Amino acid sequence: QLQAFGGGLVQAGGSLRLSCTASERPFGSYVMGWFRQAPGKEREFASGISRSGGNTYYADSVKGRFTISRDNALNTVYLQMNSLKPEDTAVYFCAANRGSYYDTRISSYPYWGQGTQVTVSS
Repeated sequence: QLQAFGGGLVQAGGSLRLSCTASERPFGSYVMGWFRQAPGKEREFASGISRSGGNTYYADSVKGRFTISRDNALNTVYLQMNSLKPEDTAVYFCAANRGSYYDTRISSYPYWGQGTQVTVSS
């Protein structure tokens, strides 16, 4: 089971840090990803991280602004979001898979959290 939290309302240019905790063990055996879904749009990949945390992958839309990280001892993955833009407004979901950290396909992730709302005002 995955649980995401940390969303909220922030002004453009601001920052937020999302967290996602997992009850699945061992947490370190899963690749973790963050996806997002804006109103009226399809869910899209934002970032992925390898099992050890040593490798990360980002969508072009967030590269250079978002940073994914994980703490396997705490069963938690994070998404630090800086320089937020109104177009980053979406529900953010964490997800887990046993495949590749650079896999952007929704269908590759069998485990999903409930989502947390991020709203960026202009």
